[in-house]
Amino acid sequence: MLQEFGNIGLLLLVALIFPVMALGTAFMIRPRPRHNDVEKSMPYECGVDTVGETWIQFRASYFLYALVFVAFDIETVFLYLWAIKFRQLGTFAFIEMFIFLGILVVGLAYAWKKGALEWK
Repeated sequence: MLQEFGNIGLLLLVALIFPVMALGTAFMIRPRPRHNDVEKSMPYECGVDTVGETWIQFRASYFLYALVFVAFDIETVFLYLWAIKFRQLGTFAFIEMFIFLGILVVGLAYAWKKGALEWK
């Protein structure tokens, strides 16, 4: 039992030490600025300076449309792969795919009911 926990402890130790070593190495070999340059410390080194407020709020509907698109885009990838191997997968995979489609339809109905897909 101690052997199993020892392996997990070793994995956790490596998982903690490796990022610290990588960040430490990057900190040590980073290029040092020779002098304080006003142009280099500005937010934009090239282009036109911003006019007015630089922090703008995006409408949440953009992100909701993107999330719905990603969900149904991944669905089409799964459906395509499922259709290619349909004959080898059998009845179990047929039932599983309808469960998957049902979950997505429930999600679409929920988004539709909440008005997330209406462009206001």
